[in-house]
Amino acid sequence: MIKRVLVTGGAGYIGSQLVRILLKEGYIVRTIDSLKFGGHTLIDVFTNPNFEFYKGDIRYESDLRNALQNVDAVCHLAAIVSDPTCKAFPEEATQVNVNASILLHRLCEEFKIQRFVFASTCSNYGKMQDPNSYLDETAELKPVSHYSVTKVAFEKYLLEKETSVCTTILRFSTVYGASPRTRFDLTVNEFTRDITVGRELQIFGEKFWRPYCHVNDLAAAMALVLKSEENKVKGEVFNVGRTDQNYTKEMLVDEIKKVIPSMKVTFIHQDEDPRDYRVNCDKIAQKLGFQITKNVPEGILEIHNLVKSGLIEDPFASQYKNM
Repeated sequence: MIKRVLVTGGAGYIGSQLVRILLKEGYIVRTIDSLKFGGHTLIDVFTNPNFEFYKGDIRYESDLRNALQNVDAVCHLAAIVSDPTCKAFPEEATQVNVNASILLHRLCEEFKIQRFVFASTCSNYGKMQDPNSYLDETAELKPVSHYSVTKVAFEKYLLEKETSVCTTILRFSTVYGASPRTRFDLTVNEFTRDITVGRELQIFGEKFWRPYCHVNDLAAAMALVLKSEENKVKGEVFNVGRTDQNYTKEMLVDEIKKVIPSMKVTFIHQDEDPRDYRVNCDKIAQKLGFQITKNVPEGILEIHNLVKSGLIEDPFASQYKNM
């Protein structure tokens, strides 16, 4: 029985949502986070008697050993995230996303952890060969950035390893939406923010595909895996999102126009993009009953209203991006 869950990166964009979901579901939730982007996202849950916080770095074995004491399951979100960040800090990205992740999983075996859920990414697919296809979990991985290279490397480790820990890989769609640690360096959020404040959009490669999923739904998928039957999730890989939530940038603009008809946009055509993929997410729906609660148009409206409200004083501040 799972009682205490460790969330690595629990102060982050998705992690801060997951912490709240797990607390509502009655778990004791422990978080380890280095607080690179601050700890304000967890202040309101700090006094919850079922919340435990460890400030630490997953690259250090001593920090991990402290955090894993009496833990039943691990949701592993801590990472150097995004292509630009990993390109700027490749060594740190490898240390965190690969080496530290392997160390964490090995310690989970030692501590006899029951469940290990890893947040990977659909960007591992790179570029689809057939422009009319949808990529499912059996598709070849073709990482084209250092970020996805590190994610594929740890996936490979997990899939090739015989382990007593019930391990599940979730390949997340591109995330959007409001969170206790909202980011504006992600396509839907960035486009909507810029248009809301009156900027003109300049978009490169408007015809290339990505799958999208709301931050709360990605977090909920991790929580769902924890309570799913072991024989349904052990050693499994799931794309997370919904198959009809694949969009090109041009399609995103069309949706934003419905909210802000006066928007101005310039498309700069590109014949090549290293990433171009549509993803099939039927497996997680059929096998685990996963359903999204928000779609892209609803997420656009959410971000538009958030920026327009003035609640965020400066949506261009560095705290809202990963660089």
